[in-house]
Amino acid sequence: MLVMVVDTATAAVTAALARIDDEVTLLAERVTVDARGAGELLAPQIAAVLADGGVTAGDLAGVVAGVGPGPFTGLRAGLVTAAALGHALAIPVYGVCTLDAIGLGLPGRALVATDARRKEIYWATYVDGQRLEGPDVAKPAAVALDGIGLAAGDGAVKYADVLKLPVDGPRYPPSLALAELAADRVRGKAPAETLTPLYLRRPDAVLPGERKPALQ
Repeated sequence: MLVMVVDTATAAVTAALARIDDEVTLLAERVTVDARGAGELLAPQIAAVLADGGVTAGDLAGVVAGVGPGPFTGLRAGLVTAAALGHALAIPVYGVCTLDAIGLGLPGRALVATDARRKEIYWATYVDGQRLEGPDVAKPAAVALDGIGLAAGDGAVKYADVLKLPVDGPRYPPSLALAELAADRVRGKAPAETLTPLYLRRPDAVLPGERKPALQ
């Protein structure tokens, strides 16, 4: 079964084509690191990976989407695109925690941290790739790191001086890991899911009436 994989929860705008049968195989992938380009980049990248794989959208059996955590605007672009694709093709859509894709396969006790802006990180902890705590959002210095021996993700890279952990593993969510985390649902032809974004905090944009008055 062929699935389209999309993720825009980090600065990496990702679209990939994967085959899921007894194993999960990545057939084509486009990743562009652009924190503000998800709305413009994702649809062309989806078209490109379909072309690279020599298939059409009608050949897809499902869509796998990273549901965050991530900043509001970028994450929303990916989830709206995934939901629209699933609806247009009448195929199921499955959500995957973006941090889980980075954490999959990390050995021992590890921290996954992605950049949440505002000098914060989205974070979760893992034991041998299985999530133990999180996801949550916090200042890097506020995250409890007892027993953690490794960090991964672009937030771990950005705040390595604060976290004081060796950084290894993926900086952004691997397409193959996203597909693997949904593989059992795809194989079992599980019903479509409602994609629930993990925003973890309110968006930066507010209605005009909600803005704080400027200082006089």
